[in-house]
Amino acid sequence: MTNADLYLQRFDHHAELVLNRPAKRNAMTEAMWALMPELLDEAAQAPQLRWLIVRGTGGHFASGADIGEFESIYADPARAERYNDSIGRALDALADFPKPSLARIEGVCIGGGCGIALSCDLRFSSQTSRFAITPAKLGLVYPMNDTRRLVEAVGIAMAKDILYSGRVLDAQEAHATGLVQRCLPGEALDAEIKAYTDLLMQRSNHSARMTKRLIALIQNGQDQECEETRRIFHEAFEGDDFKEGYQAFMEKRPPRFPDPK
Repeated sequence: MTNADLYLQRFDHHAELVLNRPAKRNAMTEAMWALMPELLDEAAQAPQLRWLIVRGTGGHFASGADIGEFESIYADPARAERYNDSIGRALDALADFPKPSLARIEGVCIGGGCGIALSCDLRFSSQTSRFAITPAKLGLVYPMNDTRRLVEAVGIAMAKDILYSGRVLDAQEAHATGLVQRCLPGEALDAEIKAYTDLLMQRSNHSARMTKRLIALIQNGQDQECEETRRIFHEAFEGDDFKEGYQAFMEKRPPRFPDPK
């Protein structure tokens, strides 16, 4: 454990990116945004880490960017531009993380906190969580990439509702719209995440990583087969995971996929 505001905690097969400013409901500072890509790269480079969980401490996910820094940041246009770019790089690094990622959400998930959650592949929430994206309350505009991720999660009309109004969604509405994939009693949240990640351990990590790559291509406008998509598909048949999966199927036993290399 550490007292750092943002840190990476490693386990046998996964890592947790921990937002750790409980006194500020994990509001993200300029330094935290700048550090995030470095920590994500560290996790991406460790072959034994098969997935990433992003979570907060103190009963909350994240209350967004630390508005207490805004006066000094936006007093300097050059610093403000660097700050905005840093947030974009952090969220893009999370969205582009090459392994499955899951946001563990409790308490508030507001503003930039929603941006972090939407940059994860999946979002599991407690039933008491609250969600909002609030640029309309500040006279600001939500960034393009963040808006795209919101639209992909909830659809165009619901994204407009959320962004026009800046209103708070409870966890049940967030689940109904597709903003989160699971909505559970708080005491059941960790058990559900463990059950899901245990399921991932039984599946091919190569399949998960390549599926994420294909979906990223679709999200970026790819709508036809290309050299890369054909290569991904055909190379799987030559891999150790398929050899084990096929052998297990023929022997009517659960597969024991090799550890990622």
